[in-house]
Formats: sequence, structure tokens, C-alpha cells
Amino acid sequence: MPEQQEERKIFYDADLNIEAYSLCGIVQRFPKHFHDYYVIGLVEKGSRHLWCRDREYDLAAGDIVLFNPREAHFCAPLNGERLDYRAVNIKPEVMEAAVSEINGSDCLPQFREPVVRQGELAVRLKELYGEILSGAPRLEREESFYFLLEAVLQGYAVFSEPDPRMPGMEIRKLCAFIEEHFSENISLDELSERSGFSKSYLLRVFTKETGVSPYRYLQNVRLERTKQYLEQGIPPVDAAGMAGFSDQSHFTNFFKEFIGVTPKQYQKIFTEDCKADGGKRHERK
Repeated sequence: MPEQQEERKIFYDADLNIEAYSLCGIVQRFPKHFHDYYVIGLVEKGSRHLWCRDREYDLAAGDIVLFNPREAHFCAPLNGERLDYRAVNIKPEVMEAAVSEINGSDCLPQFREPVVRQGELAVRLKELYGEILSGAPRLEREESFYFLLEAVLQGYAVFSEPDPRMPGMEIRKLCAFIEEHFSENISLDELSERSGFSKSYLLRVFTKETGVSPYRYLQNVRLERTKQYLEQGIPPVDAAGMAGFSDQSHFTNFFKEFIGVTPKQYQKIFTEDCKADGGKRHERK
């Protein structure tokens, strides 16, 4: 029997302003990272070992994952099994507008748990993903999007409870500094001086409170900025340099390791020649 081929796709729905993301036949391990957006994902086939919020989970087909923005996590295959995965990625501003429509709240939600075992959400997510893939009528996609979010928000999110994992003030200041100076050659000496912490203590407390080390945090910020540059049509080599990546080959490998597709593949879903379908669905493999 021939070996299954990997397939990686991203679909951008310009009407909903969300990404629909799919991986098929993947054995890739995704190192610890975070996203600037909400993720609602479905394991369709295979099994995975997930780490999130200092807990470990074994995922099976039918399980849903819910990641908040900036929530560190990583996953790896179990027993070498190949993964089929579908997800929608929702920017905070898109989530905020949808929440206001659904329940009139001005607060962004926090998903209570990162894993939801097999149930109704899987069906709703499959419906939305399939409609985006097929270029279904706008109203149909909008209905499915709101039905999915309503189910997630009512069953698996909170709005008023403080997040116990919120980093302390000093670490938040360091995060803000990194986000402002992401393209610069930031050093541990500089972070230590700014915080007043010793280097060793800084590494420990930063990693504990954010879920990632300072360098990994910087790399994730650079990655998200690069995605924004690519969406604007900036060539990958320029986008990498603007975000602080000095080596193009390293950047390309790093991007694929964390996003699952190359920078060029990612950018193609936002280029003008992909918008001939009226902006409903843009696909790149």
C-alpha cells in the first residue's frame, strides 16, 4: 500500500474574516508556541499528545481543541499515527464583534478548558469548514459560524472570571517591550536590566508565567508579525527581515514548523490573483 501523502491547506474566508485550516496525513510535531487568535480545532483522524496549561492530554478522533490567544501549547503524534485536523482561526477583533452580536457583551471570552471530548461541536465545525471549502452562499456560512460560536461560548467559555494564568506586572512589561522591539537583537542582559531580575530568575519566572521562554516568546511575536506582512503582500524575504529573522532558510523552516505551511503558501491565500471568486474562499495547498 502506498504511503499516505501529507496535505496542508489554508482557506481564507473574506466574508467571515477567518482562516479555515487543514492538515491531512501529518506526523509533524509542533513545538511549544502560541497564536494571536482563537483556535477551534477538530482531530478527525489519528491521535495526539497535547500539552497546554501545565496539563497533558491524549487526543483521539472526534476531540475538539480550544486555544485562547497567547496560550502556549505543543503537540506530538502518538504511536507514529498520522493526523487529520481541521480548525478555524478567529482574530480577537472578529471574536469581539461576534460576541457582541450573540450576547451583547463587550468582553472577550476565555475558553475554560483546552480539550472538549467528542460531541456536538465537532459536527458544527465540520459543517462550517465544509461550507468554506465549497464556497457556500454567504448567509449559509454566516449562520454556521454564529451557531458554532454560540455553542462554544455557552458551553465552554467564561467572560467575567479573571484568568489565574495572567502574568504578573513585571512580566507583562517585558512582554510589551518584546512586542514593541521584536525586530531588534534583544539580549537577556537587556531584559534582566529592565526587570531588575537576575538572568536565571527571569528565565524561570517568565517561562512559568507565559508558558514559553523569552526567546520563544520573541520568535512567536516575530512569526505573527511576519504573517501580517505576508497578508499585506510583502515578499517573504522582506517580511522575514522586517520581523527580525536574519536567515531566510531558517525563517522558512521555522514558519513551516509552527504554521504547517511555507511563507509562500501562506501568502498566496491573500494575493490579488486569488480573489477572482468574489472574496468568498481563497485556497492554497
